[in-house]
Amino acid sequence: MNAKSCDKGEHVSLSGRLHALAAVTLLLAGCSLQPVYERPSAPVAAAYPEGAAYKPVSSEGTTAAVDIGWRNFLTDPRLQRLIEIALANNRDLRVAALNIARAQAQYRIQRSNLSPQVAAGASMDASRAPSSSAGRNATSHVYSVGVSASWELDFFGRLQSLNDQALQQYFATAQARKAFQIALVSQVADQYLTVLGDDELLAVTRHTLETAQASYKLTQLQFQNGTTNEQSVRQAQIVVEQTNANYAAQTRVRAQDENMLVLLLGQPLPADLPPSTPLNSQSIMADIPAGLPSDLLTRRPDIMEAEASLKAANANIGAARAAFFPSISLTGGAGLESTALSALFHGASFAWSFVPSITVPIFEGGKLRASLDVATIQKDINVAQYEKAIQTAFQEVANDLAARGTDDDQVAALERDVAAAGRFLELAQQRFQNGVDSYLNVLTAQTTLYSAQQALVSARLARLTTLVNLYKDLGGGWIEHTGDTPPAAEDVGALAPPENHAPWDLVKSIRPAQATGAASP
Repeated sequence: MNAKSCDKGEHVSLSGRLHALAAVTLLLAGCSLQPVYERPSAPVAAAYPEGAAYKPVSSEGTTAAVDIGWRNFLTDPRLQRLIEIALANNRDLRVAALNIARAQAQYRIQRSNLSPQVAAGASMDASRAPSSSAGRNATSHVYSVGVSASWELDFFGRLQSLNDQALQQYFATAQARKAFQIALVSQVADQYLTVLGDDELLAVTRHTLETAQASYKLTQLQFQNGTTNEQSVRQAQIVVEQTNANYAAQTRVRAQDENMLVLLLGQPLPADLPPSTPLNSQSIMADIPAGLPSDLLTRRPDIMEAEASLKAANANIGAARAAFFPSISLTGGAGLESTALSALFHGASFAWSFVPSITVPIFEGGKLRASLDVATIQKDINVAQYEKAIQTAFQEVANDLAARGTDDDQVAALERDVAAAGRFLELAQQRFQNGVDSYLNVLTAQTTLYSAQQALVSARLARLTTLVNLYKDLGGGWIEHTGDTPPAAEDVGALAPPENHAPWDLVKSIRPAQATGAASP
């Protein structure tokens, strides 16, 4: 009776100890030495600048840039087709997508360190030694097969911190790919508009050249008839040759700009593209609300990339701190062993081993302290980079708003300037034909009109590229159609571990999305 009671008591005591040990293990496993992450305050003003250059745009009934599809913002069918081609073939975008896949694989590698490592193996050990009794050599064989396992207990969160760091680096890579796609849509649009501007400049120069050549022929005829002097002939010739030089330069620039567009597309221009819309007939949304600078924190993928890198650096501090504490590992193995291969699975002896170990850092020449200093300094660097990303975004949007607020007035003024210069040329020609003024006034009027027309084309191009850049700088260009559900920048579907795995708690709420391939979302 006493013996039974004693056995029962020992059983209860052992069971209690096991439960207590499990509780302590779980408690320590949840320990983390990472600093509590706090997002740095935005080092910019609470609102965008105001003044004569900035015209307010009502945000009532309008859609934010991030919610406007690029097809709805850029309505030129030819441009839409070019963007489709670029999203499918641009090599830099393809590299960005592959970088996500690589970062995803690196995260899976790091996450695997949280799990036990199990391996199976078989071996044969043959040895030959002299026999003391018979004076002859004896050969022996030992065959074994078994399973081994090892597991580092992450009591102080070192592995979990490294896992968090890899995860945030993966998120940063995904945001970088998103930023590149948004930039690519903008670059294709800007380059397409630039080619259209080149075409209009060529048309202006071609018309000016025709007019200058006609004037040159007229002065030559008048010189031959003795009604004008050679000076007028040479002045007319100067205008012709200068215009010829401009036409050659603009032809070269137009070809180079088209080559740049081909590079962005990743393939030659198809022959079946829709017809282009002239520059002055392009319809691009001009009433996009800018919102507040704080909105950029969730609209701009480059800012989110910088913040993910900051979180990764913050997690690395936890790993550097945990390196000061003991490292505990469990190693074990079990298997069969026999001196004869035929008897390995018949009558062989079963063997096992269990080797817990603990390693405590005592002296490493200051390496651990230096590693912690490196991690801390790296976090400070990432804080500065994050703040700089916010400041850069604020400056880009503010510049776009200033340009949008003044571009319309500039274009309108230049249109009036071109009309006035055209009328001035008509009057100068009439006065010359009536003998009131010299031909020099006609040439001056031609040059004035040509310069005004060039300035107008450049201003129209600048106005359109300003709207495209504002759309991009506010985070627009990630979705194809307005109303589409924005895809996540990263694909975590392939990262899902078993259901009860702790690291998955960090990412299980993120919606899967396509992460590889260069096709549009």
